[in-house]
Amino acid sequence: MTVDTAEKAEKAEKAGKAETIEVAAARRMRAAEGTAPAPAVLVVQHEEDAGPGLVGSHLVRTGLRLDVVRAWEGEPLPADLRGHAGLLVLGGSVNCEADEAAPWLPGVRALVREAVAGETPLLGICLGGQIVAHALGGAVAVRPQGPEVGVVPLRRLPAVSDDPVFGEVPDGAVAAQWHWDEVDRLPSGAVPLLTGDDCPHQAFRVGRTAWAVQFHPEVDGDAVAEWALADAELVREAGGDPGAAVSSVREAEPELRSVWGAVSEAWGAVVRARALAPASRRLGVAGRG
Repeated sequence: MTVDTAEKAEKAEKAGKAETIEVAAARRMRAAEGTAPAPAVLVVQHEEDAGPGLVGSHLVRTGLRLDVVRAWEGEPLPADLRGHAGLLVLGGSVNCEADEAAPWLPGVRALVREAVAGETPLLGICLGGQIVAHALGGAVAVRPQGPEVGVVPLRRLPAVSDDPVFGEVPDGAVAAQWHWDEVDRLPSGAVPLLTGDDCPHQAFRVGRTAWAVQFHPEVDGDAVAEWALADAELVREAGGDPGAAVSSVREAEPELRSVWGAVSEAWGAVVRARALAPASRRLGVAGRG
């Protein structure tokens, strides 16, 4: 991707339009150079104000194309992952079991199971992470202590050292939070990677190529400010301070961009490596633990 395209992708982050930039860039590169299409990541978006954001722009920089399904608008999910090198499931305010309110959720769970079974790289963010846990036999519950919002420091767990995506996250790195539910029990065989004082399952891996996080690596201060505006009364009723939560994210934004941008690109590298490797070698691409 050219420098000009990267700069446009940076500007597009807040509007959640990185996928449009990449489609245009890929088309120009194919026309100019005759290259093959970039590997595609299927992105499941649940709400208008919860797009791929910073994660999406970093995936674009690694040479991936984002195929975004706007599920809340009625756009249909594909029946399977054929034609996609990775699966990214974003966040949202709906409960991961609320199939009546979000009738696309059973389809998302089916894609999650397919990704894990076929070792297609998977990343679930907040609600997406909860869907991963629930679809694979874990459990999700409403937080009895109320929502976790704003910036929270995370701690490394032993298994993270050999993880190809989260292995370089420093101990004490901060992450943006905005959730009322949380993973209550990990799926069988899941490997915990990061934890926090108030929410134990902040990041985990299932198998060799599936990751899930409870926090929001894709957001900046402006995105969280929109959520705070919508959820202000609910946060105050739970004893929280929405304004302070937004301020904490804005103050930490340089670190958030640096740490979780690097994680996003590390996951993107796994996607590209598996997409470009011969089928006989794919089982070993992400084999650091």
